[in-house]
Amino acid sequence: MDSGFYAACTALLARSQALDMVANNLANTSTPGYRAGHNVFRSLLATSSPFPVSNLNYAVNNYSVLGGSELDLTQGNLEKTGNETDLALQGPGFFVAQTAAGKAYTRNGSFHVSGKGQLVTAAGDPVLGDSGKPIPIVGAPVSIGPDGTISVNGALAGKLKLVDFPSGTPLESMGNNYYSAPEASAIPATQASVQQGMLESSNVNPVSSAVELVTVQRYAELMQRALSMFQTDMNQVAAQDLPKVTNNG
Repeated sequence: MDSGFYAACTALLARSQALDMVANNLANTSTPGYRAGHNVFRSLLATSSPFPVSNLNYAVNNYSVLGGSELDLTQGNLEKTGNETDLALQGPGFFVAQTAAGKAYTRNGSFHVSGKGQLVTAAGDPVLGDSGKPIPIVGAPVSIGPDGTISVNGALAGKLKLVDFPSGTPLESMGNNYYSAPEASAIPATQASVQQGMLESSNVNPVSSAVELVTVQRYAELMQRALSMFQTDMNQVAAQDLPKVTNNG
């Protein structure tokens, strides 16, 4: 019974994490360049696990349920806006921004020119050029080529820094539609093309995400019922069997 109770607890925790992830996806269906997250779960033997396990794993249960998430890097649809500083990436890659927490990567090309005359993200952070510095934008009109070259009123102003990551590189959300990556893992994006006057939509499928949300909720409810049943059985043991052991002692 202890083993079953522990298994139900870990399963409920995993489903709760999945609920948070799916709810976050649905909340960002209209966020430009947003990348959907998907939960990853796997069961394994505690005795042969390559991952650190606690003494409770060994004492109470012979397996553990591990969870995590991964980004869906599928291309979103490109939507025309007509704004000369709105940029979309066609193909794999990310824009680079300089934040207070360090370099961040994003697919959200909803850029604008700051009061300091720099190209900045929707969050107000400078967009970096291939020189590793912010890009100055002084004057108009602004023209941006497919390779990221920026011209202002016909004069070269800089070139966007576009990066990609090797397959399997762990990208973690930083909020504000930013992602972080291990240091020195970024490589030049050779297959990305910049589309000016357009934004990439979120790659979240609202219909499948809504169905997933209902499914995860049902699993969570089942685990809650299982825990309630185990709790009832444990209370019964405590009320009926433990007094007998005490009296016999």
